[in-house]
Amino acid sequence: MKEPTSIEIIGIGNVSAVLSGPDQPGDSNKTGVIIAHGAANDMNNSLIVAAADGLASAGYTTLRFNFPYKEKGKKSPDTESTLIRTWQSAVSHLLNNERFPVDRVVAAGKSMGGRIACQMVAADKMVVEALIFLGYPLHAPGRTDKLRDSHLYEIKKPMLFFAGTRDPLCNMEKLREVLHRLTGQFDLEIVEGGDHSFKLPKSSSSSEDSVHRQIVAKCLQWLEPIAR
Repeated sequence: MKEPTSIEIIGIGNVSAVLSGPDQPGDSNKTGVIIAHGAANDMNNSLIVAAADGLASAGYTTLRFNFPYKEKGKKSPDTESTLIRTWQSAVSHLLNNERFPVDRVVAAGKSMGGRIACQMVAADKMVVEALIFLGYPLHAPGRTDKLRDSHLYEIKKPMLFFAGTRDPLCNMEKLREVLHRLTGQFDLEIVEGGDHSFKLPKSSSSSEDSVHRQIVAKCLQWLEPIAR
């Protein structure tokens, strides 16, 4: 069941969002997952939609939303403070929704959306049960000498990382080094041949749908103990 909705960001305006849940609202397991998009896409990105729909069909309330710059049709991301306020408003919106009541929130994000979420959790600006990274932007292309990793070491909540083996923003060797220095619980799911958006080369025998199914299946398996 999908329900278009709108999230109010005080002092900024409203952004579009989609609230999803099981066909029977009473089947919801009280755990909600918010999925934020990356810098170059929006809430209708195929991966984000597939993840939201797949989790919702399994009993998780999901919320996907646009950041203000995408809502306005702009290409350049909002300031960090606006991205943070949008995330906070999304959490409040999910916790206060009456269609699919939840009492626990998991933050998930594609690239920038996930990076902002983990920075917030590390700085105590957002309270969530766990974090899911749909392609973490560990570094700029070719700049493995400058990692975006410092805040990851401050997080004590469980973290699930999805990484493509062809991701120019997340060198696999560097990611493994970072993961082994984490103090919190973590898991890593590798998408063979996937780029930063888990797109596969044309020569691959696998399909986009199969990658999305892999990601949803791993999320469901990983979330099970958190949602109990």
